[in-house]
Amino acid sequence: MRFQSLILRMDEVQINDKVFGEYLSEEEIQARVKELARELDVLFRGKRPALIVVLKGSFVFAADLVKAMELDVELHFIRVSSYGNEMESSGQINELIGLDADLEGKEVIIVEDIVDTGRTLDWLIKTLDSYKMASVRTVTLLFKEDAYKYEIPPDIIGFSIPNHFVVGYGLDYAEGGRGLRAIYQLKEE
Repeated sequence: MRFQSLILRMDEVQINDKVFGEYLSEEEIQARVKELARELDVLFRGKRPALIVVLKGSFVFAADLVKAMELDVELHFIRVSSYGNEMESSGQINELIGLDADLEGKEVIIVEDIVDTGRTLDWLIKTLDSYKMASVRTVTLLFKEDAYKYEIPPDIIGFSIPNHFVVGYGLDYAEGGRGLRAIYQLKEE
């Protein structure tokens, strides 16, 4: 299958075989990212937190967040996947690139692009528990509260959104749409 993205109109894109309408504008996203950065600056004032960026989707959000923060931070990356090229999670977490960092005694912030069922976030927190961190907090740009199945939600949330499939700003559909500056929601078929 050949994958492609096509801008249909200013507020609509086609990615592969699906059409998406703009949901959050670039301006809304950037304003909220700056607010999240200020919140983290206050929360971790005087400290040097270690950010664990969950690849691939979080890379755009994490880059903008770090640029907006006044704090000096450590950056670490982990790549996990549960979607593959599908629109729904397989339910199986696959660690594709492991974490290679000394986090003992450090303040840690897990940076997620989107939290829906919470399975990946729960897996990450349990996996990181053996690192003996001083604390662990979670920040996510998008949170699907209606889809969330775990007891403890993310600590810091950019936007609560409905349980609809979204792309753009790092989020993809079968590797398409990551470079879109806005976030687009799947249009009803």
